[in-house]
Amino acid sequence: MGQPIAGTLVERYLSARGLKDLRSVSALRFHPNCYYWGEDADANDPLDAWPALLAKVTDTAGKLTGVHRTWLDPQKAEKAPLDPNRKAMGNLLGHAVRFGSPTDILAVGEGLETMLSLRLVLAGLPIAAALSGNHLAAFDPPTNLRRLYVAIDNDEAGQAAFDVLTERFADREFHLLPLRPMLDDFNGDLRKCGIDEMRSHLRPQLSPVDVPTLLAVETD
Repeated sequence: MGQPIAGTLVERYLSARGLKDLRSVSALRFHPNCYYWGEDADANDPLDAWPALLAKVTDTAGKLTGVHRTWLDPQKAEKAPLDPNRKAMGNLLGHAVRFGSPTDILAVGEGLETMLSLRLVLAGLPIAAALSGNHLAAFDPPTNLRRLYVAIDNDEAGQAAFDVLTERFADREFHLLPLRPMLDDFNGDLRKCGIDEMRSHLRPQLSPVDVPTLLAVETD
């Protein structure tokens, strides 16, 4: 039932969060009428349905393992007034929503909007959204990495996930590097500070060898 996001409510929702030029991103789809089962619902309750942003969860080989759904309000192009308005189905543990072609560097973080914001700022950096702090801590990286950047939301859960990853990969050969936002997360930085200020903030957090490639768009 998923459709390309071009011209849909999903594109409007993402654009309102500063996230544009995503029409060709195959990991995201639009569902016009996605069923929603409330936390307190029982078998006798009528089925509810809302438009939804679908995100494909995959393993390191690209195999589909799950789907993440964000229900949307068709009038406001915001998250739907549901609690919760996001749910996942399938196997998420260790996996992620992935954007970009695999290389020997990768950035991983929690939310879709957070990591799509980082994708706009650090052009060419493959990214992965683990979708929660607990799943970030359990993320299974590719085997050929040289550097793993971890986007840390500015809260206890984000720091806790990074601490777990640091301990898990203490004996791995790749470098684990934190990326910290100015505000709560990188989507907040994008909307309130803009791309140029984000690049200036992120530059000293990057490995020097990655700066010419990931920040090359500064001179465009």
